[in-house]
Amino acid sequence: MPRKSTQKIDKKAIIAAFVEIAKERGIDRDLIQGKLEDMFRLLVRKKYGEDAEPDIVLNMDRGDIEIYLPRTVVNYVLNPAKEISLSEVQRRTDEPYDVGDEYIEEISLENISQEFGRQLIMYAKQVLSQQIRDIERNNIYQEYEQKIGEIIVGEIYQIRRNDILILHNKNEVRMPLEEQIPTERYRKNATIRAIVKEVRRATPTSTPDIIVSRADERFLARLFELEVPEVYDGVVEIKAIARDPGERAKVAVTSYDDRVDPVGACIGMKGIRINAIVRELSGETIDVIEWSDDPVTFIARALSPAKVRQIQVDIENKTAVVVVPDDQVSLAIGRNGQNVRLASRLTGYAITLVKEGSEDIELIEFRDDLGRELYEQIIEAHIDTAREFLAADFKTLLRIPGMTPTRLMEIRKLILDEFGEQEYPDIAERIAIAQTQLEEERDQSHRKSGADDLDEIEEMFDELQTESYDELDEEDGFIPEDPSKPPSQE
Repeated sequence: MPRKSTQKIDKKAIIAAFVEIAKERGIDRDLIQGKLEDMFRLLVRKKYGEDAEPDIVLNMDRGDIEIYLPRTVVNYVLNPAKEISLSEVQRRTDEPYDVGDEYIEEISLENISQEFGRQLIMYAKQVLSQQIRDIERNNIYQEYEQKIGEIIVGEIYQIRRNDILILHNKNEVRMPLEEQIPTERYRKNATIRAIVKEVRRATPTSTPDIIVSRADERFLARLFELEVPEVYDGVVEIKAIARDPGERAKVAVTSYDDRVDPVGACIGMKGIRINAIVRELSGETIDVIEWSDDPVTFIARALSPAKVRQIQVDIENKTAVVVVPDDQVSLAIGRNGQNVRLASRLTGYAITLVKEGSEDIELIEFRDDLGRELYEQIIEAHIDTAREFLAADFKTLLRIPGMTPTRLMEIRKLILDEFGEQEYPDIAERIAIAQTQLEEERDQSHRKSGADDLDEIEEMFDELQTESYDELDEEDGFIPEDPSKPPSQE
């Protein structure tokens, strides 16, 4: 029958210390208990051997730790982790034991340094401390990963050249320079609101890098949710946002209730709702417009406060040519092109503004700049004027012999300069996309052409084979056997 040696031990102070750690650092007590059990298991194995299988009984509520090491009684010990000599057992207890019995030793923690040695205790302490730090880091990572897209309120505690460090619930979060509103000036110890944009970490145990932002478009969306109950409840939906942080923003909204005006709901009585958001963003101008699934209507609204005369859209290439009255051109463009740039981002269309009444120019006027050969190729594509060239599909233009993406951009700039108009911002990207699509179409065409050529070759061989059989049949009296029948045995 298994027996165990006993000894009165006071261990409440050890347990109380770890309970306090769990409480202060917000770590689950069961997790701390598991790590504490692992530490004592490590101590036992370091002292007795890696094969040792100690039983750890840990009660966090009562502050009690008991460690038992079962070993087999033998005459000669070969494995101290699993065996104990009969003479050693007889020295420790007066109870009768025989070889083959199980002896359960209770390991004393009354003088832990004497039991395990100072170096081993220090090693176990370092391992446990590292594990607790890893748990903390993982908890922080999981906590803020769930907060991505949410607004948090913190206190600025350090302002550096490239970022600002903020304390939130005793955790450090970081707002890089590119996530700050350029027009704002930040002060140490000031309270600040920002959205959790991203949580990074190099390894599963490294300290998480929590990135917050006031420049992100989602921050503006969350402010609308805070200030506009209809947005929070889902009656009004924000369909798109375009921002130049600290300067201007355009927000497209729609309503799922015919009785609710989405723009009016966002602005509020006497502008009280929108003004609260503007104050939070340090005076950023916000244009709220009603979204439409009709691109012409949506683009016209996005260019407000300018009034437009006519809009031509290319849905496939997401481009739009907008005719604007002469007195509305400056409004449509905005300061440094801001209005048309934000409208393009909001709608997803590359917008080209054209003055109303501006005359078109025959392409022959640009012949010297284009070069005679390229000019003639463009004319053959039925593009006769400068406006027709600007409105033409990019893939159509890139199919013209001698036309490259770079040359296309140069010609567009030449024409726009002549009209005194601006190019839309992402022209290079859109032309590159068209070039990629064109190359893919060509590759598919080549593959199909190759397959057709192979079919023709196979047909030629079939015809030659038939002709050769016919010739042999006529000249030598050869009759080919039916391959579906077994060969004759003659």
